[in-house]
Amino acid sequence: MNIAVYAFDGITLFHLSVPQMVFDEVRRLGLGDWRPVLFGESLGPIRTAEGYTIEGTQGLDAVDAADIVVIPSWTDDARPVPPSVHDSVVGAHRSGAMVVGLCLGAIAVSDMGLLSGRSAATHWHAVESLRARHPEISVDADKLYVDHGDVLTSAGTASGIDACLHIVRTRLGAEAANRVARSLVVAPHREGGQAQYIERPIPSDTGEDPIARASGWALDHLDEDLSIDRLAAAARMSRRSFVRLFRMATGATPAAWIRARRLDEARRLLEMTDLPIDRIAASCGFTPVTFRQNFAATFGSTPSRYRARFDARQAAAG
Repeated sequence: MNIAVYAFDGITLFHLSVPQMVFDEVRRLGLGDWRPVLFGESLGPIRTAEGYTIEGTQGLDAVDAADIVVIPSWTDDARPVPPSVHDSVVGAHRSGAMVVGLCLGAIAVSDMGLLSGRSAATHWHAVESLRARHPEISVDADKLYVDHGDVLTSAGTASGIDACLHIVRTRLGAEAANRVARSLVVAPHREGGQAQYIERPIPSDTGEDPIARASGWALDHLDEDLSIDRLAAAARMSRRSFVRLFRMATGATPAAWIRARRLDEARRLLEMTDLPIDRIAASCGFTPVTFRQNFAATFGSTPSRYRARFDARQAAAG
């Protein structure tokens, strides 16, 4: 997998490092031959916002060979995309490459005409300016990322990590994304939008934290009825206090968090076991019908198609 990451004068080191960090971890963990490289408008060094000089960037030829092209940010003045970069990226997209605009990079991707009539995400402070600049695009102010398959955009700064992990999850499966996230010590999947609450999807130390205690209990009882009243009882809190503190701690409602954890477990079982799909549904708290409905709505695939694509046992045997 060839991944070309655009480096330009004035980009911050953090934005430049995010796609390299996530995608190179795929290679380091032996999960796939993913090769991120930096490219510029021309050969030669670039100077970051922090004043560092980066040598060794490739030219636009890197875009021609890319399976994924990443615009990791954009200039604060939202200047037009250089014509040579515009033509190279649009050409790569026409040839089948995925184009990714992280944070303000969504502005550049929008300027390339790749999101006309579609939805997009960007940093919250650029939402209104992007709407004014491209009224033909529906800019979602809350989403961490928006994926159309061929084009993906993400919200501000750290949301780029979420978006890159999503790409790993889409291409290699949930188990691979979880391994990358674990190695980088980040959440494999965050709930909520740009409110950027801290999420603890799998509490590691319940201690005296009532929300962590209830969350840990819920993860051991995904096959049961997990009503708010039962969760509040596990936390030893009133219903009202539990709902308020749970949302502060996770960025999601209890129902949304439980549904996401059930689907996470379902993906793991689809990838790692040969359990029948109806058995997986029951073990994760779904009926066969609600499982297929929720799975398709969330992942754009049926459970059986997902298993055929991401069966980790077949990958290991191969």
